[in-house]
Amino acid sequence: TSNAKKALSRCTVWIGYKMYLDLIKPLKRSDQVLIESKLTEEKERCSKAIQLAEEGIKVALVSSGESGFYGMAGLLLELLQKIKKEYRPYFQVHPGISSVQLAAAISGAPLMNDFCSISLSDKLTPWSLIEKRIKGALLGDFVIALFNPQSIERNWQLKSAIDLCLKTRKGDTPVLIARQVGRDKQSKNFSTLNTIPFEEIDMLSIIIIGNSQTTLIDDIFLTPRGYLQN
Repeated sequence: TSNAKKALSRCTVWIGYKMYLDLIKPLKRSDQVLIESKLTEEKERCSKAIQLAEEGIKVALVSSGESGFYGMAGLLLELLQKIKKEYRPYFQVHPGISSVQLAAAISGAPLMNDFCSISLSDKLTPWSLIEKRIKGALLGDFVIALFNPQSIERNWQLKSAIDLCLKTRKGDTPVLIARQVGRDKQSKNFSTLNTIPFEEIDMLSIIIIGNSQTTLIDDIFLTPRGYLQN
């Protein structure tokens, strides 16, 4: 967003996961410094950003998508809460564009009515709780967006989630599989709950599962708001 670009331009140091920094390198000036971090070093990344800010350096902690949706904002704020308010460095959270918004935009308007997002990663959240949330979303007939659907290590959670959906939703319920949204290799693929291509789904994918009202007509993925019923 223009807001985020302005924030980056004001910062001397950018710190983040290497892949995300690579994506925004065209915005970098020669007088700005990049500090690259590995995927599993989230706490260290945030702590380094806070340390630099405490030293009076303007630092940008970079997160993909919307930093408040499964991103870095939450962890950073947790760590800042541990610092007494009078000593806490000044901070701002700059809103981004979530992959769920991008996926919806390239497919139609599947999020026009009530929806929810659920991460299938059970590294930080127990699967029993994730399963409970899926059941709640199904009970409420929400359109469901699935983040972190599948990886080499986590290769059963997505199948389990779809099996739960099939207990209450029709097998021909339309499903979107969007991958690398907002990036050069962006792709979208429509399927149904019965025909999901599990082998094509990875951590760069986001899945949107329609509710009982969602339609897929001429490649337009839509959950009507109800205007035409009035």
